[in-house]
Amino acid sequence: MNDETVLMTQATHEFVHGHAVYGHEWPWVFERSHVGVTKTMSGGADHSFAYPPLAVLLNAPVYALIGAKAITFVPTLLLIAGTAVLWWLLPTPWRSAATAVCLGFPMLKGYAAMGYPAITALVLLIPVVVRWPSIGAGGRLRRSDIVRAGLLGAACATHQLPWFLTPFLLIGVYAVRRGELPARAALGVVARFTAIAAVVALTANAYFIVQGPRAWLAGLALPFTQHGVPHGQGVMGLSYYFSEGSSRLDFYSYGSMLLAAALLALFTLFVRRLGPAAVVLPWCAFYLATRSQDGYYLMMTPLWVAAAATATSSSFASAWQPRLPFGRRRAVSVALAAVLVAPAAVCVTVAAASGPPIRLVVGDVRGDSRGIQGLTMQATNTGDTALAPHFASSTGESTSAYWTVRDGPAVLRPHQSARYVLVPSTGRYPLPDRAHLRVRLRVFTDRPQTLSSRDIQVPKR
Repeated sequence: MNDETVLMTQATHEFVHGHAVYGHEWPWVFERSHVGVTKTMSGGADHSFAYPPLAVLLNAPVYALIGAKAITFVPTLLLIAGTAVLWWLLPTPWRSAATAVCLGFPMLKGYAAMGYPAITALVLLIPVVVRWPSIGAGGRLRRSDIVRAGLLGAACATHQLPWFLTPFLLIGVYAVRRGELPARAALGVVARFTAIAAVVALTANAYFIVQGPRAWLAGLALPFTQHGVPHGQGVMGLSYYFSEGSSRLDFYSYGSMLLAAALLALFTLFVRRLGPAAVVLPWCAFYLATRSQDGYYLMMTPLWVAAAATATSSSFASAWQPRLPFGRRRAVSVALAAVLVAPAAVCVTVAAASGPPIRLVVGDVRGDSRGIQGLTMQATNTGDTALAPHFASSTGESTSAYWTVRDGPAVLRPHQSARYVLVPSTGRYPLPDRAHLRVRLRVFTDRPQTLSSRDIQVPKR
């Protein structure tokens, strides 16, 4: 169906046949399947598996029986089971909401059909999030708490998204337990819970760590290091849709990381107020990233319902909070929140306000009403840093395959101007059916990550 389906199918196939899953690229699978691929700022694409391995382990026995259909079957079955579990765990007035958010919206069913491992992680997190402030009540882990810890570790071994939720849950559990127990006892509860989750996560990864630790670690870190081209519905749209680009795209990533840290700090300082939002806050940081798909945020909607129904503000009324030197007056709290969020806002402002580093003048456009066959353009590096440009085009949020450079330098030196002759990688770039839709030439560079854009005057129909 898409690149996620292809990657998960191929990774499961390799595992079933005893081959390494991490450290290998499979570009031929994408060519055979004719699906899109995550393009990188360096002019390449991501053809390797870049998720924790538990979803592969769950798919493997079913794949051995029914083949590639297992990639859709397993997560879809898990989503249905997760819906039933959420329905059963929620108070009666909330149960219809469980069915609505899990099965009523097409997004989750679509991701399950794609085999996206985040669906499996979501299902594993549902029992963890329901009534999560009760974890470790009385200073001991009950059997249900041990199961929750194992499920949290399993979720972290399935997809990277639970990694962002975990610190909020652990800090929240400590704060609630610290409200009723001495500090040492509360810390012991969190430590035991964390240890169980870590053991489960490492157990799921053990085979792949032994098989190739460096390749395994690089695979898990790839979503953070791949430098994928901008994509999504977040703040990066200021540079992608509403301006001609940015010479400081990296600052969107800096802002995302700083916002994540700021939200965690605010959650710690104001857990009595922000405790019910523990399962919402972690995903907010993605709206500042260059890869800011709405799925990172909306896919976890079932967790919002679970927390809204079972982790209410009354659960945090007596939670421990750090003592502030200036008190907790509203003005002080607002000022502190502004100070913590300000660095992320500054980074986003820098990224959005920075103009494109390459000035583009599109000249001759060759083609007809069916598509563009090539174009000639003049590119000028207006900055003081050498840039290696890579050319693509777009009519919306997705970017085409990189165009072939028939003539022009591979690197633009500072303040250098050069003529480029470009040809679509497929020989012809098809024009959209809607005549008013803009066709944008995109020029990406890596290290530093930059974007320069210019409209292409398409041939008349």
